[in-house]
Amino acid sequence: MKTIISTARTVLAIALLSTLAVSAYAGAVDYEFQPVKTELPTGPESEFAVKIVDKRTGKPVSDAVIFETRLDMAPDGMEAMTSKVDALPSQEPGVYKFKLNLSMAGGWRFKMAAKIQGEEDTAQGEVILKAAD
Repeated sequence: MKTIISTARTVLAIALLSTLAVSAYAGAVDYEFQPVKTELPTGPESEFAVKIVDKRTGKPVSDAVIFETRLDMAPDGMEAMTSKVDALPSQEPGVYKFKLNLSMAGGWRFKMAAKIQGEEDTAQGEVILKAAD
């Protein structure tokens, strides 16, 4: 009987510690992608910046690794119309800059995926932009 009680206590302790360990870490949903500006000029040299923010603290997230970007005209019903995105250097912590080729006026969707230091899951976000002549 003592062995059963001891085993039950051990299992309960492990389960409790596992729950606490999991809840101590943030998940990919704890990050927000905020545009610095949403209205941009058309053309091949439009500069765009996104700030990645930890929702729990409100602080910018530096040193994220952006490994996937996509720019398309999904807001105007033309998801197949994509355009080039080039990364640019940024001097501001937590701000990630890009050069976009906004070939025509209208609504554009900018999607990105990032690996956040210390996070297992990939953080993903999208921002809707407006390009004007």
